[in-house]
Amino acid sequence: MIEFKDVMNRIRQILLLQRDKNRIFDKELAEALHLDPQYYAVIKKRNKVPYEAVAHFAKNHNINMNWILFEKTPQYI
Repeated sequence: MIEFKDVMNRIRQILLLQRDKNRIFDKELAEALHLDPQYYAVIKKRNKVPYEAVAHFAKNHNINMNWILFEKTPQYI
């Protein structure tokens, strides 16, 4: 099963590299995925991966969707 926490941690890794920061908050993840922060909190609680938002994020950042979901290499397209 694909875990919400694992997917968001991989997206967080990408954002940390791009923004050269030490920490990425949930609000920033929601913004990066073009999700309302309140909706993000709900899906986080329910452990529901927002696949469409993740797919758009992957496309916009040239990241392999298989890496985001399953941690399968290669990371970049």
